[in-house]
Amino acid sequence: MSLKSVVNNVRRAVARVLALMVGFPGIEMQRGEEAPAGLKRVLLCRPNGRLGNQLMITPLVEEIAARYPGCRIDLFVKGSLCEIIFKNYPEVDRIIELPRKPFGQLARYVKVWLSLRRLQYDLAVNVAEGSLSGRLSTRLARARQRFFNNTGGLPRDLFPGWEHMAQGPVYNLRRYLGYPGGGAGQVPVPPLNLRLSDAELAGGRRVMDSYVSPAKKTVCIYTFATGAKCYSEAWWAVMYARLKEACADCYNILEVLPVENVSRIRFEAPAYYSRDIRQIASVIACSALFLGADSGIMHLASASGAPVLGLFSITNPSVYCPYGGHSRAINTDTTGPDGIIAAIDKVLNER
Repeated sequence: MSLKSVVNNVRRAVARVLALMVGFPGIEMQRGEEAPAGLKRVLLCRPNGRLGNQLMITPLVEEIAARYPGCRIDLFVKGSLCEIIFKNYPEVDRIIELPRKPFGQLARYVKVWLSLRRLQYDLAVNVAEGSLSGRLSTRLARARQRFFNNTGGLPRDLFPGWEHMAQGPVYNLRRYLGYPGGGAGQVPVPPLNLRLSDAELAGGRRVMDSYVSPAKKTVCIYTFATGAKCYSEAWWAVMYARLKEACADCYNILEVLPVENVSRIRFEAPAYYSRDIRQIASVIACSALFLGADSGIMHLASASGAPVLGLFSITNPSVYCPYGGHSRAINTDTTGPDGIIAAIDKVLNER
């Protein structure tokens, strides 16, 4: 076992012990207490540094901002990505950032945890039900009420998408805050949203036009993903050949490259590379469709507002699928390249 794995195991064990020492209720609807009628300051706890997980906080922020105009929202997160993601969110007041490598910056790590006691909150929320550090930070915060987001399953017919990592917390908070009907699905959950500005979108268009013909619409593909979620070069060779056959006459095909600057189609298509996630999102937002495996960039594409077809074979699409607009998940264990092309054709013809 590597030193990194040992350190991570120790960190998780410490978090479990601390969570047990602090304690948290098993039923998180706070029975016998009234939910707050008005919120002026809220803390959302999601101490995870992954791009996709931080993007999936945006629907909850949108929900609170719409229901409680003027409410100030603080975020307790890991790393600096939220500074970029929530750049255009004036409702987000303070972003409390844990260092990504806690044992390398132990003094700062402890100081950030203690800073949760600095302000008084009307409500502290653990965004992800299964997060031990999220529960611990929610308990540690100075808050009049705390919501740990541990409410169990909801009926799918009333709460479509309740299993989803972005939608479930919104439904649960609606129930806690006393929505009529328990916050059932008559009101759609807000989508992931970067709130790209007009200037950012115009810049994305200029970048895209520098790579492909402005005379045609563009299909963006992302051929990378982490670990077992990453499809093989052989799989992408077949998929890309079918995509060219079906779309190349009417659409550009632009590959969005990962930070590793690798391509599973060996750079056969025009390839766009950037480390600026808002620019990447602005380029994808100008596309007619984004196709890629479950990844942080797939969620970034969703947050850009582009239609997304997410490819799933390992992770659960009920939890991580792109949603909103014409977006959908495709199970590649049961759907081959021809079925994927049919789904692409459907989305392109619907727009």
